[in-house]
Amino acid sequence: MESGPAIFAGMVFCLFGAALLAWTVTRARQHRPVAQGVSPVASVTVAGLAAVITLALGAWCFTRL
Repeated sequence: MESGPAIFAGMVFCLFGAALLAWTVTRARQHRPVAQGVSPVASVTVAGLAAVITLALGAWCFTRL
């Protein structure tokens, strides 16, 4: 009964993390800004770290099944 919310939360976290990571890598490879008005190195670092943390949260949700 409680596995439904864990599956949903895990999928949401994994999809968001994967999309954020793909978007960040694409913007960085094209030498375009990830965040407007912020240092390129800082914005790639923060966005990449957020993506990895979100993917880890999704994986953690899936281990709770």
